[in-house]
Amino acid sequence: MAASVREKQTVALKRMLNFNAPPLKNTAAEPVWKVLIYDRFGQDIISPLLSVKELRDMGITLHLLLHSDRDPIPDVPAIYFVMPTEENIDRICQDLRNQLYESYCLNFISAISRSKLEDIASAALAANAVTQVTKVYDQYLNFITLEDDMFTLCHQNKELISYHAINRPDIKDTDMEAIMDTIVDSLFCFFVTLGAVPIIRCPRGNAAEMVAVKLDKKLRENLRDARNSLFTGDNMAAGQFSFQRPLFVLADRNVDMATPLHHTWTYQALIHDVLDYQLNRVVMEEGAGGEPSPAGARPKKKNRKTYDLTGADKFWQKHKGSPFPEVAESVQEELDTYRAQEDEVKHLKSIMGLEGEDEGAISMLSDNTAKLTSAVSSLPELLEKKRLIDLHTNVATAVLDHIKSRKLDVYFEYEEKLMSKSTLDKSLLDIISDPDAGTPEDKMRLFLIYYITAQQAPSESDLEQYKTALLDAGCDLSPLNYIKQWKAFTKMAATPANYVNSGVKPMGLFSRVMNSGSQFVMEGVKNLVLKQHNLPVTRILDNLMEMKSNPETDDYRYFDPKMLRGSESSIPRNKNPFQEAIVFVVGGGNYIEYQNLVDYAKFKQGKKVVYGCSELSNAAQFTKQLSQLGQK
Repeated sequence: MAASVREKQTVALKRMLNFNAPPLKNTAAEPVWKVLIYDRFGQDIISPLLSVKELRDMGITLHLLLHSDRDPIPDVPAIYFVMPTEENIDRICQDLRNQLYESYCLNFISAISRSKLEDIASAALAANAVTQVTKVYDQYLNFITLEDDMFTLCHQNKELISYHAINRPDIKDTDMEAIMDTIVDSLFCFFVTLGAVPIIRCPRGNAAEMVAVKLDKKLRENLRDARNSLFTGDNMAAGQFSFQRPLFVLADRNVDMATPLHHTWTYQALIHDVLDYQLNRVVMEEGAGGEPSPAGARPKKKNRKTYDLTGADKFWQKHKGSPFPEVAESVQEELDTYRAQEDEVKHLKSIMGLEGEDEGAISMLSDNTAKLTSAVSSLPELLEKKRLIDLHTNVATAVLDHIKSRKLDVYFEYEEKLMSKSTLDKSLLDIISDPDAGTPEDKMRLFLIYYITAQQAPSESDLEQYKTALLDAGCDLSPLNYIKQWKAFTKMAATPANYVNSGVKPMGLFSRVMNSGSQFVMEGVKNLVLKQHNLPVTRILDNLMEMKSNPETDDYRYFDPKMLRGSESSIPRNKNPFQEAIVFVVGGGNYIEYQNLVDYAKFKQGKKVVYGCSELSNAAQFTKQLSQLGQK
């Protein structure tokens, strides 16, 4: 199987940090010590892929932001990893004038224009530092990889390419062009890093089509210039996927507006929904809960604690897509096994501490020495295990508090029923009017999903009744104003997405987790088990990947950047089902869709699917964007 996106981007970064030469295999050699200077964009690209320890192993002694106050370190080479923006170029020129470092290896995240290169050249001449600028590279790494099979375009300034930015009613054509160019630039970088020229499919008449047309043109222009093409020679040899090219499906957020608002039930998506989780890092306030302070002591100050959820964490890799109750159960099991191992070490220590009077202890010494040696050698492993268990205990407990206080299980179950058109056991008004169930935002999300998925829009009188209940619950109605316009518009354009009958089954209360020794008291939380179902984006992908005929996707446009001539209709089309596909959502994506695609790919043996989006937004951020669009 070909290397994943994450591996390819990591290899490219490591190469860059080694002055753009392949890292040496001989690990005994001392690395060259150097400083890394990045801007916020560079920081966001590196932080999910390389830890501080890995940077240190590669000889990076300091990593500093370009626009921070930096002291000169005249005998150390510097590697820059920045976007080619005006401010960044000015600052680099200033560094050259101030002679901060021994040499400068300049790496631009996206391609730098000729005029900006000339600015750097003249600054280097003026500062008499031409010989010190050792290398200037375009890295084509302008995207952020979060998982082996998931990427997003940017974290800084993401509001510039957000759903709100693309769908503003007053947007000028020039602004729209700029947004599309930003997205296309990043997607181009993605395919250069992947080393593959895709077959592009997209719907007609929306932002996704604009992106497809521009990306096709950019790939074509690059392939036409054979000498300077980024898809020939070394890049391609390293990047050969398989004989077949990947399918690239561009989808528009408007195809499915319910999923980004949906309350969710899997671990990773829940963390993103209820906690502060970005770029694979969770930030939590500690001190809520925890051990009570001893009597008379001052109450503890709340600390902010950050946890990295990385690919090296086996528990996370295994359970990030599991329903939350299973996660709670697994954390508890891990904790129990850890305690058993810890007790064994303690027990051994106490035996070894005995004095010579006891005959039993002496005879046990010989075989216990072996046991103790193995126990001591397994200590670092045990400590790492303990760290991960503590991490997941804290994170899962925080998630559980949200589930209980906001009755998220009730919301999740109700929304699944709405989306799959099942019968409801409780009226929508009851939940909206229940003061104990959820925050105003939870209620708004539930109502929006009802409104989006309803076959028949509620009558004016019903709608007024709902609005009154929502206002009483403290909700802001502006997202509803926007969704009403959106629904009226999509009715004219096409039918909105339909959701397959998914259904969730309550599984009765927890058996094992309910024992009194458990950290997680799940009383009152429903144990819901998910049935496999495909969300609209996954269904579109399935139609296109398997070459199925379906009214939903038959009209999708087809681009093949390798065909240098010929109109769309005359391009010979690929007839075989695709083995590898990348789905990209213009207007923002979420972990629910990502998880749905991961589950889909598991069912399809040997198929590989990557999910990408212009920005990752959780339901709160998405609702906020709808609210801005709906403000009168």
